[in-house]
Amino acid sequence: MTDVQLYKRLQNLKPSLKAEVYDFVDFLLTKQEKDIKPVKPQFGCAKGRFKMSPDFDAPLEDLN
Repeated sequence: MTDVQLYKRLQNLKPSLKAEVYDFVDFLLTKQEKDIKPVKPQFGCAKGRFKMSPDFDAPLEDLN
C-alpha cells in the first residue's frame, strides 16, 4: 500500500475513526522506537585510535 492509497482511505473516515487511527500510529511509532536497541561499546573498542603526546603528564607552562 502506498502513502497515497492510505491517505485516500483516511479521507473517507469519520473524525472519530481518524482519531483512533492517529492513536494507533502513535502506538506503532513508540513500538518501533523500543525495538531499536542501543549498541553498547565493548571494552577496548577504541584501542589504537588515540595517541597521547609523550609530554602529556608534564606540567603546563601557563600554571608556573
